[in-house]
Amino acid sequence: MTTLLYSHPVCQQHDMGAYHPECPDRLRAILVALEEDAFDALERREAPLADPVWLERNHAAGYVEAIFENMPSSGTVQLDPDTAMSPQSGEAALRAVGGLCDGVDQVIGGKVSNAFCAVRPPGHHAESSQAMGFCLFNNVAVAAQYARAEHGLERIAVVDFDVHHGNGTQHAFEADANLFYASSHQSPCYPGTGRESETGVANNIVNQILAPGEGSVPFRKAYENVILPELEKFKPELLLISAGFDAHDRDPLAQLCLQDDDFAWVTRQLLGVADQCCEGRVVSTLEGGYDLDALANSVSAHVGELMRG
Repeated sequence: MTTLLYSHPVCQQHDMGAYHPECPDRLRAILVALEEDAFDALERREAPLADPVWLERNHAAGYVEAIFENMPSSGTVQLDPDTAMSPQSGEAALRAVGGLCDGVDQVIGGKVSNAFCAVRPPGHHAESSQAMGFCLFNNVAVAAQYARAEHGLERIAVVDFDVHHGNGTQHAFEADANLFYASSHQSPCYPGTGRESETGVANNIVNQILAPGEGSVPFRKAYENVILPELEKFKPELLLISAGFDAHDRDPLAQLCLQDDDFAWVTRQLLGVADQCCEGRVVSTLEGGYDLDALANSVSAHVGELMRG
């Protein structure tokens, strides 16, 4: 079987303004890199539109309505100091969620090995009723609830190697023993959440903090010694990956020192656990990563391992 690649042109039309780091060029750089011969075997699909009702499985109905009611016809609307919407942001957000949910359908249906969603806006900072950190809706949290509602799964895991803690995902999962969230992230760093003492209702939250300047060795130890064993113990039926690449040494928004191969390595380890626990069912989605060359190279390393998985 193969790896599915989801994207959509409208995801490049979501624009939060000049000089914003979460820019359309991020997606363009990724898609150019994935046109290399090494990725010829990818099955490429346009991300479909999610049903807006699916969003309400993780977000307050009034919040979902407010986002779409306030979508601008021109220019931008600011939602918080870091997060804005442009005229195409609503469709882009629905395509981002829709890509993950269709990936869940395909992976659970046994039609593909795994999937990567090259979509934006990202999602892991979005709270139930609050946009923040460049995120409108929490794509992985919605996909987890979709897998439950549409496929009858119970135990779903998200592993997040973005340099920033996914506060929105943790808050969506922490009170449900059958949802697991693990994050490796820099601290101190935005958004200031994700203490290692935060363990959820049933040790279903696992946070591993990395200090500014740390690199491959502490990152890999965090996975080998803590995150991977806890993920194995949880025994998920589906693994979702919040694939942020802003822990890279060249990223301008944080100070970790990971290299391309670290993202290949962590992908191999996660695929290994998925093979043991959930028949290799993995759907990964783009979160952060703001140096265009580092982002393109890191995504190539990640997707290359998905294809070998």
